[in-house]
Amino acid sequence: EGMAPPQRILFPPEKILMGWQQRQRAGAGLYNLGNTCFLNSILQCLTYTPPLANYLLSREHSQSCCQQTFCMLCIMEAHVNNALHSSASAILPRALINVLTLIGGHFELGMQEDAHEFLRFTVDAMQRACLSGSSDLDISSQSTTIVHQIFGGFLRSRVTYLSCKAVSNSYEAFLDVPLDIKAASSVTAALEDFVKPEQLDGENCFKCGQCDKMVAASKRFMIHHAPKVLTVCLKRFQYFTGGKISKVCTQLESNFLSWHRRFPKASTLGSVVFCLCFCAETVQFISRYQCLSLQASNGLWYKMDDRSVDLCGIDTVLREQAYLLFYVR
Repeated sequence: EGMAPPQRILFPPEKILMGWQQRQRAGAGLYNLGNTCFLNSILQCLTYTPPLANYLLSREHSQSCCQQTFCMLCIMEAHVNNALHSSASAILPRALINVLTLIGGHFELGMQEDAHEFLRFTVDAMQRACLSGSSDLDISSQSTTIVHQIFGGFLRSRVTYLSCKAVSNSYEAFLDVPLDIKAASSVTAALEDFVKPEQLDGENCFKCGQCDKMVAASKRFMIHHAPKVLTVCLKRFQYFTGGKISKVCTQLESNFLSWHRRFPKASTLGSVVFCLCFCAETVQFISRYQCLSLQASNGLWYKMDDRSVDLCGIDTVLREQAYLLFYVR
């Protein structure tokens, strides 16, 4: 609907396995190498995302990879296999640390970074690995990599011109949905605000191609195509003031996804990254990230705090200050 079909399918969608293919115990914790909790929490979330983990555990990528230098998928494949198969209680994520500046040039070992930003750069690096050797692909074809089919979706921006009722649609790929929680009491309410129509008039008028003049319009975003794993980022950091929104948002459970027909009711909350903040002597807010992950093969939740991996209940998950949410179909 409204989008050109891909000229080439890079990864067959029927090969993406959404459920764990073997019963897995909780894997190893990750040693903190100095302010690397942002990295550890994201690695644990990705390790326990079933469709990605199934693919990486099969070692299918490394068997056919032709890249001679940095390949994010090869690195993630080695890490996930090590984390889930190691007999040690904790391992060093050394392979990721060694390529930190290749994932993002501004990342610096020893500095606390933003977990959401690291997630975006890591997924983007995996997407680039999928596209290596495939130049001049159209946008629709680029969205058929295994990475984009798991994490990627498409937003539709619909502008309705109020004078003539003409409608204009544009589409944009996305890898997560950022939600403003400052005025929202729940994740559901924040999602409703995200898709609420915005009235544009005065200096914000749009030029209507049909009327050939600037007119008032209504603009709204909609989820045109939902990903298999929806990542939601709750916007907690107030960058202009340096503060943090510490409220606990309700309705983290899976059933909120049924609010829109594009999200199947079968989606379940798979992982949560939450942040603990404390005020340093410099009156700056310092963030510390932890991961709560559902080990779907045995149906249990685990709290992963660097090298510690401990069982926890769903009640623990729902009362934390969630930052990143992973919903798996």
